This record gives sequence, structure tokens and C-alpha cells, in this order.
Amino acid sequence: MPVPLDTTGKASFDDIYVRPDPRAYYARMSELDYRIPELAKPFFQQQIREYRASARVAVPTVLDLGCSYGVNAALLRLDTTIGELAEHYAAADTDRAGLIRCDRDRVAGRAAVEDVRFLGMDAARPALEYAREAGLLHDVVHADLESGEPTDEQRALLATADLVVSTGCVGYITEKTLTRVATAHPRRRPWMAHFVLRMFDFAPIEAELAALGYRTEHAPGLYEQRRFASAAEQAQVLNTLSANGIDTTGREDQGWLYANLYVSRPLPKHHADTEDSH
Repeated sequence: MPVPLDTTGKASFDDIYVRPDPRAYYARMSELDYRIPELAKPFFQQQIREYRASARVAVPTVLDLGCSYGVNAALLRLDTTIGELAEHYAAADTDRAGLIRCDRDRVAGRAAVEDVRFLGMDAARPALEYAREAGLLHDVVHADLESGEPTDEQRALLATADLVVSTGCVGYITEKTLTRVATAHPRRRPWMAHFVLRMFDFAPIEAELAALGYRTEHAPGLYEQRRFASAAEQAQVLNTLSANGIDTTGREDQGWLYANLYVSRPLPKHHADTEDSH
């Protein structure tokens, strides 16, 4: 069956984000050699270490935007890989409740050595609920901040974030969401690290963040996200990149989606004492 394309021209995986557990998600992502969270993992670990040292916060809070089933949190908290997670879920011969118990046990086995709190935000409620019930995320925000402001309850939770990360949702979310997240706390701005597909222009987000007192750095290198899901997806993405003047030679034309890394940090005057929020 042909893979449908969404409004951005990428393959649509909406159907696997609304399942009650992540088995279909990991099976599909494994087929496409999905790897961006794994490539992002050491960079996120570095950002966490640097934040902890800079802000002198023992247990930083990381907010993962577009977290789906808690993938980034699982990689970091369980010190595992995408392949191992895919094998774990493929081998699970149990119902959702049994899978949740298994995941909770895995998380509990490492809880004593943890020094990071993980929040997740996503528009897909089933994925979020699984991640929260399985203990992969400490708390969740089910919201679409492209369409409106967070509720008071959501804003209070978002305001606890020290580091905001993402590995593929920029493009679906824009500066609207990121400014609402960045300003959730009235005085303190979180650090940010976003892996953004090359087909999406980060400049509008960078400009909005700059107006809030951020400096953004485009990190060197490119990062494989996954293989194209279809020839139609590849053709559409190649057209988009070409129209934007981006050379795809040896990259997307070889069958892979590639992402850039943007690290945004508030200038000192916009980063108030951390005790304001902890």
C-alpha cells in the first residue's frame, strides 16, 4: 500500500502514533533505519552535563517536544539503542498492561542512578499516555501549541523545563510553539537543542528566539534521520530542498533524510537564578 504524504511532503505516520502501545511504531521505524534519536543522544547528554554545571542544578528537567512514545527518554534513561528497543517490543508476547509492567520494571532498575527528570509534549494522546504509564516520562503535556496558548496547568509544567529538545518535530511545530514553551516561565528561559530536517527553515524560529534573548548556533555536521519511506517521499523532499538551494548530492539523493542541529541558549540577562523555578 502506498505511503501517504503529509502536508510537508514527508511520509505520514499518523496511524502508528495512535496505537495503545509502541510496538507498531518501533516496527515501522526499524524498517526505515530510524536513527536520529540515537545520534542525538550524546549531544543531549552533553547539553545536560553543561546545564548542570552552569546552572548548578543537580537534577535538570528535560522537555522532549514531539516525544511520541518517549523515545529520547527511553534511550537516555535506559542507556539503550533504537535497535534494542525495537527488538524488545517485537519480542513482547503480552498485552498492553504487561508491556507497561515490563517497561516500568526496566525503568525502576535504573532509577537509583538517575539525575534527570523527563517531560514529554505531543499532540498524540495514546503515545503520551503509554510513555507516562510505562514510567519513561515523569510527566506529560498533551497539547497543540500551534493552535493556542497552553492552559495554566500546562504552562506551569512547561515552566519547569531547563532544557528543551526535539529530534524531528520542527517543521510540524513552528516558532509559535517554541516561543510559547520558551516563555512559559516569566523570568527564566530554558536552553534548547533541536535536530531539524534540512527541508525546514530554522531561520524564522531563530529570529523569534533572538527576540526573546537567545543566541543560536548551527552545529557542524549533518545527521541521518531515516531512510525515505517511498520514492514519492524522496522525490518531494528533493524538490523542496532544490527549491531552497540546498545541495543534496551524496545526502538525500542517496536515500536518507538529513537533519541539522541548532543549539539555542539565552544570553545571561535572560537566564535568571535557577531557584526561581526549582
